[in-house]
Amino acid sequence: MNQKDTSQAIHYVSQDPINQNGTALPAVIPTQAVTIPACDTLDKTTLLTSLARACHFPSYFSHNWDSAWDCLTDSDVQHLVLDLTVIKKINTEDFNIFKSIIEDAYSDFGKPQLWIIVPFENDT
Repeated sequence: MNQKDTSQAIHYVSQDPINQNGTALPAVIPTQAVTIPACDTLDKTTLLTSLARACHFPSYFSHNWDSAWDCLTDSDVQHLVLDLTVIKKINTEDFNIFKSIIEDAYSDFGKPQLWIIVPFENDT
């Protein structure tokens, strides 16, 4: 599902396996978006660590959800990208909390927007 509406906090973008040369996604995701590095597992620890590195959170970042919200809203980061196509295991509860933090920050401050790349689903 591709969504180009920039009036919402979270956007889902399908990664079409046929077009992996990088031409489809840049048309949708802002060029200044900061990529949150992903590994095999997505949970609170890996997500907060990757987010802190990608957004250059200050040394006082406490690696908890409240601190992540504070640092995100204090940062200059406007757009984030998270590629779920490379992740093999997702802690759904942690991921939902992360998305709610993005939505709350966007609701209060108008930033950041999160672009989530999901695997391409072929309907045929």
